[in-house]
Amino acid sequence: MKKLYLLSLGCNKNLVDSQIMLGRLGNYQVVDKPDDADVMIVNTCGFIASAKEESINAILELAQYKKDDGVLVVTGCLMQRYKDELIKELPEVDIFSGVGDYDKIDEMILKKQNLFSPQTYLQKSEKRVITGSNYHAYIKLSEGCNQKCSFCAIPTFKGKLRSRSIDDIVDEISNLVNQGYYDFSFISQDSSSYGRDLGKKDGLCELIDRVEKIDGVKFARILYLYPTTTSDELVQKIIDSKVFLNYFDMPIQHISNNMLKIMKRGANKERIIELLAKMREAKDSFVRSGFIVGHPGESEKDFDELCEFLKSFSFDRVSIFAYSKEEDTASFNMEQIPQKIVTKRLNMIEKITNQTTKESFEKELGKTSTCVVEGYSSEGEMFFGAKKYIWDKDIDGEILINDSNLQNLEVGKTYTCKFTDFIGDKLVAEIIS
Repeated sequence: MKKLYLLSLGCNKNLVDSQIMLGRLGNYQVVDKPDDADVMIVNTCGFIASAKEESINAILELAQYKKDDGVLVVTGCLMQRYKDELIKELPEVDIFSGVGDYDKIDEMILKKQNLFSPQTYLQKSEKRVITGSNYHAYIKLSEGCNQKCSFCAIPTFKGKLRSRSIDDIVDEISNLVNQGYYDFSFISQDSSSYGRDLGKKDGLCELIDRVEKIDGVKFARILYLYPTTTSDELVQKIIDSKVFLNYFDMPIQHISNNMLKIMKRGANKERIIELLAKMREAKDSFVRSGFIVGHPGESEKDFDELCEFLKSFSFDRVSIFAYSKEEDTASFNMEQIPQKIVTKRLNMIEKITNQTTKESFEKELGKTSTCVVEGYSSEGEMFFGAKKYIWDKDIDGEILINDSNLQNLEVGKTYTCKFTDFIGDKLVAEIIS
């Protein structure tokens, strides 16, 4: 049996595409290291400069492992965005493809041909090989995006919003439940716009109703809500749900009305705060957001306003990004802020968000909660690693289990944990039942 190595870079939407490719390549033995692989695939990210650099470095590194008769395949967002340049500049690569043909990866390798379909591949309810978990899976809702954010090039290479049918999504979840999966994270570029291209104003509300009827779904959460398409009805629907957790992930990028206008975000500060307040009031809510620092037009006053907002609103988790100048975006030709100032602002705001996360952990101490054991921790075999049931997988932190009243803990099972301490970005807990 031939051996396959697949490297998935970037976001969890990319991860789903990689899992679809693994589903099409079931006649290969998947290996953890490239040294011995007959076929190597890199699923690239092309979102911002650092991601593009990581993708190029990964391609060049894997090329060094390629056997004389081996095959190196490069696919994904970076390839879609820079197709002509990369085909010319990467003679080490045997097969190139973009974002339209993940379900044809087996044919491409068999025929050793490049393939660039004009439209982004929209997932169907088909075989996926879930990696990294025996209980959790990401469910992709749609492809593309109708928003016109000044800093984002994704619509230029992913196209307009195209939603999967609810029936198709429900079929996929039902099949995964039959395989033992019970925890699901719903993702897309703009999840709160789901179904608008199908004539549904609040498609997520309808989806929530359908998912709640699937026996075996214990936990569900929705990632990447967009302020202008997140309605009060949707927030309330999540709060009222018995299955969907009060997990609210809404990247708002800035809080200054001046910057929200420059960034073409649609919603103003007042609407964003109204939404966040409703989310925070929900029982046991978990609120996550993302912000960009150093976007063209960001004055000291705008930055100070953002800092004060982050100090005053108790986010559970915050992701901070330095602005990345990207071709084919509205901000590309704006007057850029000097990199030295951007770096300084980034360092300042990271101190604030680190304190925010610390305070979120401090609130957990002494409390008990349902947690899922994920296997040995990132600290090694001295600890089991776990996550709190409401957290999304991998991005919200890790719990180190240092004591347990129970023997023979099972990966993927839920336990009641008591939080006793935290070290850096990790909580410490003991399993009590």
